[in-house]
Amino acid sequence: MQQSRNHGYGEIKLFACNANPALGQAISKHLDIPLGDSKVSKFADGEISVSFNDTVRGRDVFIIQPTSPPNTNDNLMELLVMTDALRRASAERITAVIPYFGYARQDRKDRSHAPISAKLVANLLTAAGVNRVLSMDLHALQIQGFFDVPFDHLRCNKVFVKYFKDTFPSIKEDFVVVSPDLGSVARARYFAKKLDLNLAIVDKRRANDRDTEVMNVIGSELIKGKNVIILDDIIATGGSLINAAAAIKDKGANAIYACITHPVFTENEAENEKIKLRIENSALDKLLVSDTIYSPLDKRPANMEVISVADYFAEAIRCIHENEAISHLFGD
Repeated sequence: MQQSRNHGYGEIKLFACNANPALGQAISKHLDIPLGDSKVSKFADGEISVSFNDTVRGRDVFIIQPTSPPNTNDNLMELLVMTDALRRASAERITAVIPYFGYARQDRKDRSHAPISAKLVANLLTAAGVNRVLSMDLHALQIQGFFDVPFDHLRCNKVFVKYFKDTFPSIKEDFVVVSPDLGSVARARYFAKKLDLNLAIVDKRRANDRDTEVMNVIGSELIKGKNVIILDDIIATGGSLINAAAAIKDKGANAIYACITHPVFTENEAENEKIKLRIENSALDKLLVSDTIYSPLDKRPANMEVISVADYFAEAIRCIHENEAISHLFGD
């Protein structure tokens, strides 16, 4: 990508914080732009320290940092401190590239005295000096409205659609899409439409924050003898997905694939090891996830495959910098 001064903004500068440096490097490679020389560290008391050696005055700056586990709060604070440092160094525009937006599941007051933490995070980012946000598959779409700055929302559906079209030429005859719950129907319906597939729905009841009980499979007659694609945005403990896969298998499905954008899991290493084993021993033949969140190779379930979204984000960054339309990337 050629360095330029387009539409009033200076040359593009990319910085990657500590949450997912591999994705930052991959985006840098696709854009053919080196990452900025920056360092994020901690003082002895745990406070975040940021320094960078590149000139950012008048530049169009993009900070790549998912606010994901492990160390969710540290990752968020890194992003805030880096933004403040760049603003004070006179960056012309600062775009926060947040592949996974943490706190998105706290998007409404669903009980007495509950915070709306997603709105708080939006306020913090704006106060720090973020001029624009680029993210992927928000857990709650209304979070876009929490910001008073432009928000570009990418959908990983587009990446998963390409994977299945490239991998299975006869996909129309062999596959069915399943939404794991009623809340994911719109996402699954779009995905099924793009692949020209039928759609079934798992109707489930949530027992608590961690456990769900599968109640019924709506459209179960479509599943028998077919390969199934389950589509969702987040996997944390894996309970909902594993239960849905078991219910689908009981309805006569053949191979079961799951497409999950964000492999969130937990901040507890021992718990993650248990989740890994449960996924490996489940009815899932393959778990496809994106690299919005870094997954160390040795900690992935054996049946998990990571698909990179680096080129997708790189193209979005290029469009934003050059003030081009970005709607063709939204997957609408």
